[in-house]
Amino acid sequence: MTPSRSRRSLLLALGAVAVASLAGCGFQLRGPRPLAFSTIHVGVSAQSEFGAALRRRIRTSGTTEIVDDPAKAEAKLEILRNQPEREILTLTGAGKVREYELRHVLTFRLIDRAGNERIRPTTISAKREYTYDDSQVLAKEQEEALLYRDMQGDLVDQLMRRLAAIKP
Repeated sequence: MTPSRSRRSLLLALGAVAVASLAGCGFQLRGPRPLAFSTIHVGVSAQSEFGAALRRRIRTSGTTEIVDDPAKAEAKLEILRNQPEREILTLTGAGKVREYELRHVLTFRLIDRAGNERIRPTTISAKREYTYDDSQVLAKEQEEALLYRDMQGDLVDQLMRRLAAIKP
């Protein structure tokens, strides 16, 4: 056997052991998780980026339908606060902004058909930091928009995990 063949055989064997050990411990890839209710009313506009992303994720759960009429929903998701924020983090010696901290704060609650709070008002947030340069204003605006979109995705993920944790 040549050295490259024996190395390849060893790597294949190690790969098989790794796959078997992951399967044995219950590991599975993250994917859509079913929600405990068949219909939900989402209290955020479908026209907003956040609302559209949230509705897409709920639809991919495969078990829950989004309804427009709150009276027909088994659960009502109320968004109490959805606020992006930007704060100066550091300044240069000349008093110009060097770094910003971006935050996105989301407060929500989930109410069932009987009016009981299934999830009390809960606040989740995401934050990012980025350096700023006056000579690259357009590029930095695009970077900021990308960071906000990334944070929004993180918040949707966090919210979906909390919704999926609800027991029927």
